[in-house]
Amino acid sequence: MAEQQQMESALGCYRVLDLTQGGCLLCGRLLADLGADVIKIERPRGDPSRNIGPFYKDILHPEKSLYWFAYNTNKRSITLDIETCDGQQVFKRLAQSADFVIESFLPGYLDSLGLGYSALSEVNPRIIMTSITPFGQSGPYAHYKASDITLWAMGGFMYLAGDPDRPPVWISIPQAYLNAAAEGAAASMIAHWHREQTGEGQHVDVSVQERVIQLFIHMTPYWAYNQFIVRRVGYGWTTPNASHQMGYECQDGHVTYQIWGGGDASAVGSTKAMIAWMDEEGAAPDWLKGIDWVRDYDAMTLTQDLVDRVEGTVAEFIKTRTKRELYEQAVKRRIMLAPVSTAKDLLENEQLAAREFWTSLEHPELDDAITYCGPFVKMSETPCKLERRAPLIGEHNEEIYRQELGFSAEQLATLKQARVI
Repeated sequence: MAEQQQMESALGCYRVLDLTQGGCLLCGRLLADLGADVIKIERPRGDPSRNIGPFYKDILHPEKSLYWFAYNTNKRSITLDIETCDGQQVFKRLAQSADFVIESFLPGYLDSLGLGYSALSEVNPRIIMTSITPFGQSGPYAHYKASDITLWAMGGFMYLAGDPDRPPVWISIPQAYLNAAAEGAAASMIAHWHREQTGEGQHVDVSVQERVIQLFIHMTPYWAYNQFIVRRVGYGWTTPNASHQMGYECQDGHVTYQIWGGGDASAVGSTKAMIAWMDEEGAAPDWLKGIDWVRDYDAMTLTQDLVDRVEGTVAEFIKTRTKRELYEQAVKRRIMLAPVSTAKDLLENEQLAAREFWTSLEHPELDDAITYCGPFVKMSETPCKLERRAPLIGEHNEEIYRQELGFSAEQLATLKQARVI
């Protein structure tokens, strides 16, 4: 049965030792969704990330962190103090049968414990270690710590975030480390492919700062092509002479919609379709219907006054409709418009329901079931499944230490008494 389960998942025969914290936990979650046996290694009293909120029913408890639940599903948990000599020996023993180690400590920390890549590769030459750090393993900033907001700022992305007449702002909820964690999972798979070809493991070095820079790499060509520097525009977008609105208020929320012109035929078609709908409803004044959307609304010559006048008129029309009505008409008329979904909208979304995206997992310790985002991808031959809720502190100590590593009850008792596990 175990062999059958392994064959049914993409990474079913591989083991991952997860030493990450915070948003970097997503790296292990992605590998676990692909079927890998991901063992989250925690301090004897629990991982610090268990203290990140929000919490189930607002109960401040390390076993009730919704943050922990989200990024540790499909994983198992053991406790181990790797700063002790005994803990280091146990970790090396685990590494002998592991395929990946993922970690987010500052550079040099694991080396100081004798658990860095060079030491582990002697124990297991095929091991892949993926390190996710704020600024990478080398360079003058390598040993700097950094919060999420620091990395958005030093990665350049905050330069574009916020209103043009105010200072830059933070990028929503913390997600710089989440982006780097996803990068780490992808990079681990690339290293895995290399190992399959050569038999050699390697050290994968992921810099959060560099990942943030990659997220807005599309901004780099703007000067070369258009001779203008992209700047903050609030909730809109820019052309050389004007700022444009992207979010519009409607009766029950917001939609995203852009009024396009110039040489893009499909975009101009979307704009013409919106104006035609407004005209049918008696909401399009003659001056609006008279605009030549190719010549008068060309991005290189367009003025802010005309943009404000057009967008203000369209905004008043959109306010009179609901999100559903606007989206249904957008699909029917080929208008490039979409509703801005709230969390409630997503839970009730018919497309996500049809694809069975939302997954309910039982939490016996809470006497409740919690709804989760499903696996990040669907695969026809090796399906990804969400089967295991996030582990309790050291929930799998007995299973892994005794059944899989062969420790005796006396050995475990001694390690526990010494606070190694």
